[in-house]
Amino acid sequence: MKISLHTYIFIAILHDAAATSKLNEVASYDFFVDNNGRPDYIFIGGEMKMLSIAKELQPDIVKFRRDFHKYPELGWTEFRTASIVAKTLEENGFGIIIGEDAMDGSMMKNLLPADELESQMKRALAQGAHAQYLEKMRGGKTAVVGVLDTGRPGAVIAMRFDMDALPIQELQTDSHFPAREGFASVNDGVMHSCAHDGHTAVGLGMAMALAKVRDKLTGVIKLIFQPAEEGVQGGATSIIKKGLIDDVSHMLSFHIGLAARTGEIYCQTTDFFAITEYHVDFTGKEAHAAANPELGKSALLAAAAATMGLQGIYRHSAGASRINVGMLASGQKSNIVPNKAVMKLETRGATTEINNFMKREAERVINAAAQMYDVRPSIRYGGESITAVCDPSVTQATKQIAQELGIFEHVKDILSLNASEDYTYFMEYVQNRGGVAGHFIAGANLDSKHHTIGFNFDEDVLWRVVALLGALVFKFA
Repeated sequence: MKISLHTYIFIAILHDAAATSKLNEVASYDFFVDNNGRPDYIFIGGEMKMLSIAKELQPDIVKFRRDFHKYPELGWTEFRTASIVAKTLEENGFGIIIGEDAMDGSMMKNLLPADELESQMKRALAQGAHAQYLEKMRGGKTAVVGVLDTGRPGAVIAMRFDMDALPIQELQTDSHFPAREGFASVNDGVMHSCAHDGHTAVGLGMAMALAKVRDKLTGVIKLIFQPAEEGVQGGATSIIKKGLIDDVSHMLSFHIGLAARTGEIYCQTTDFFAITEYHVDFTGKEAHAAANPELGKSALLAAAAATMGLQGIYRHSAGASRINVGMLASGQKSNIVPNKAVMKLETRGATTEINNFMKREAERVINAAAQMYDVRPSIRYGGESITAVCDPSVTQATKQIAQELGIFEHVKDILSLNASEDYTYFMEYVQNRGGVAGHFIAGANLDSKHHTIGFNFDEDVLWRVVALLGALVFKFA
């Protein structure tokens, strides 16, 4: 509902005298009332206008989220998702950077073989991918960056949205909301179980919202749609190395859910764990376990000894650390001394320095176990990420805007992540070049925990995040 400017000014003065100082700064004013006709929110200028736009866009944002949920794609195979992102960005007046132009392929880790990537691209096409974008994404180069250059001086603001799913078989019973509503995963063994479908949908909601207020914006806004966040496989660093955030002054991102419920927002995320993933091959010598076992060199025993030894690494006094052996495979038959063993593990630390300590100790234990059983170890490193700290200025701005918008029942300061997130590379890079960075947690009630077969989140969070990010754009621009 809208009322006259004069009535708006009168109510604005009654509602908040400080608001009158802004009246000469804006060209139009919207006053909204609740269902009972009482004043709901007073919106002055672009920061507040984003809220009404976000509410209007909620059906479209939900539609995107459910589409991405139904057709999930693992890291480096987000062909369908990325093509929809690219098309939507172009339709909303953004310039797009995709494929090799958006990422450095040398940073990509854990890539599927070329024939499997080709197969995933064909599946994406069959499921509705936009063909005009796919050729540039060949080889798994699925990053997309949308650029809105207003042509007016101002800040360079970047927001990051991760797109990839997880290798999980989704629950398909009627007790599971996506299954009951017809948007559970149709891709066997792949599921959006960490809300990246929501993150990507929010990113497209931002594109549509910003397009509606383009003539009010200043500076440059970059929407970064990142592949391969899960397992920290190089999705972030591949984009950074291409130079696409060299000019960024403000870097923003968020996560849906975690320990926060619908209506809650935590304005600063802390305790981003640094992480290193390892793939270890032990090579020994096979032998008959009864006839001549002395001729064998058991790779299995070396790997088992290493597994036990890794659990005994001293913890660091400076902060929390983690270690986990997630996979151990060896052997073929009970009467053969196994000559091969494979181990996959990870270390984490509350700081990069603590994780580096864990990394050195893990290498020492692995090499010592191999030497004890006279086998050869080969250590390959998978995903890695670092720790980072949000800038207080971004945290304070997030808190102020969240309170002013009035769409969060509980505006809280800090939530500890106690996990790893490669967005920290974006944070550190921008901060080292004189910019600022922040990350917040947007609450959503969950049907099941993250990374489980029954995961689902309350979609009411989506428009709230678009409103907050949009208001932050106006705040920083």
